[in-house]
Amino acid sequence: MALRQTDPLPTATARRRTGPTRARHRPGGSRWNRFDRAVSPYAYVSPFLVIFAVFGLFPLLYTAWVALHDWSLLKGDQGFVGLDNFRTLLSDGNFWNAAFNTASIGVLSAVPQLLLALWLAHLLNRPLKAQTFYRITLLLPNVTSVVAVVVIFSQLFGRDYGLINMVLTHLGAGRVDWQAGTASSHVAIALMIIWRWTGYNALIYLAAMQAVPRELYEAATIDGASRLKQLRSITVPMIKPTLLFTMIVSTIGSMQIMAEPMLFGAQVGPAAIATGGAGRKFQTLSLYLYELGFRNFDFGYASAAAWLMLLLVMVAVGVNFLLARRMKGGLS
Repeated sequence: MALRQTDPLPTATARRRTGPTRARHRPGGSRWNRFDRAVSPYAYVSPFLVIFAVFGLFPLLYTAWVALHDWSLLKGDQGFVGLDNFRTLLSDGNFWNAAFNTASIGVLSAVPQLLLALWLAHLLNRPLKAQTFYRITLLLPNVTSVVAVVVIFSQLFGRDYGLINMVLTHLGAGRVDWQAGTASSHVAIALMIIWRWTGYNALIYLAAMQAVPRELYEAATIDGASRLKQLRSITVPMIKPTLLFTMIVSTIGSMQIMAEPMLFGAQVGPAAIATGGAGRKFQTLSLYLYELGFRNFDFGYASAAAWLMLLLVMVAVGVNFLLARRMKGGLS
C-alpha cells in the first residue's frame, strides 16, 4: 500500500519505542542450526576417514606389530623378537642392493621424464591446430596397460632379435644384453617409466601454464626474449608449486617401482621375477619386499623391510622438498 503524504513519517523516537524488528525463531530450530554447523563438516569427510582408518592406518600399525615378531605366513607368530628384524635388515646386503637399484632407476627415470614433460607442455602452450588431439595423444601411454608396455619394450630390448640391438649393430656398436648388466637394465626399465608417465606430467604442467598471464609472454616477446628464455624466466618461476608437486609424486612413485622390473625379469626366467634378474641386477625395494613376504613367507622380516622402506621414502621426499624450495619463486 502506498504511503500517503498526510501520514506521519516514522521518527527515530518511534523506532526506539517499538524496537527493531527481529525474526522469531523457535529455540529448537536455533540449536539444530548450531548443531548442523558444528557436525556437518565432520560428517562429510567421515567416509574418507573411516576408509583410511580401515585400509591405511590399521595395516600400517599392524605391520609395525608384525615387524617386532618372528612371524611366518605358514607357521604364524613364533614369538616377540623386538628390534632383531631391523638389526638384521641394516646388515642385509640384498636390501641395500635393492635400495641402490631403486635410487638409480628413480633418478634415471624421474629427471629426464620431468624435463621432457616440461618441454612438451611449453610447446603445447602455444596456439596450435588440433590441440585436443595432441593432448589426448600425450595421455595414451598412461592409460596403456603396464603389462603391454613391458612386453613391447622387452621385445625391443631383446638380446638376439630386439630392434634396438639391430640398430646398434647396424651402427657398429654391437649387441647389448640388456637384462644381464646393471646399468643397461636400469636404462631399459627407466625408458619404460619415461614413456608411460611423461605425457601425464606434461598435461599437469600444461594446466598450470594456462594460468600464467599471457601479457608476460607478450611483453617478453616484444623485448626479444627467446622461447627458451621465456620458459626459464617466466614459466618455471610461475608454476613452481606444480613443479614441486610433480617432483614429490615422482619421487614417491620411483621408490615404489615394482611392475616394470618384475615383468622385465620374467623375460629372463620364472626365477628372476622376484629377484630382478641374475645377481639381483635390477631388484627394487618393492620387489625385494615381495620376495621376502610371498616367496620366503617371512612376514616379520618383510614388515621390518616395509617400515625401513617407508623411512627411506620420507627421507627422499624431504630432501627433494628442501631442494625444490631453493628454486626461485615468482618472477625475477
